[in-house]
Amino acid sequence: MKRAEFRQILASLDLSDRLHEQACREQMIELLDSCPDCFRRDTFPAHFTGSAFVVSADGVRGLLHHHRKLDRWLQFGGHCDGEEDVLSVARREAYEESGINGLIVASARPFDLDIHEIPALGTEPAHFHYDVRYVLIAPEDAKLRTSPESKELRWFTGEEMKEWSLEPGLLRLIERWQALLIRRSHG
Repeated sequence: MKRAEFRQILASLDLSDRLHEQACREQMIELLDSCPDCFRRDTFPAHFTGSAFVVSADGVRGLLHHHRKLDRWLQFGGHCDGEEDVLSVARREAYEESGINGLIVASARPFDLDIHEIPALGTEPAHFHYDVRYVLIAPEDAKLRTSPESKELRWFTGEEMKEWSLEPGLLRLIERWQALLIRRSHG
């Protein structure tokens, strides 16, 4: 997927009941249109990232990792490093950070859009991640491997995740996932 296709997918998302994400989409499209290097991690004050919320094969649990540098529980994700196919980035990062082979893409369309600030670390100034989030499904026999970027990996139910002090964008992602599960079980 290249920049033009990515832009078209963002523009066509039905965000009619998701006001926060509407604002994120507008800023993302503006960054795409104005910044040729928006997929590079050294582009400041903002650049694209891709992330994946990994769910169990039955959809009941989500997998989070405790990020070593940021010292908080997060979904898997990272920098595009020049790659314009953000779904490919999300898949790569989920595999590298979880060790799970055979992750299945639930939908090629983004599940969630979020813009969040990253604090200054080392020589990098504070900046914004324009994060495009997807849902990936782990196979039933998924084997986990903790990467050097993580302190720990753990499966959680939605209710368990809500007990932790998580970022607002991650909580929104979890709530959308839970709402989808409820609709699926009633429909």
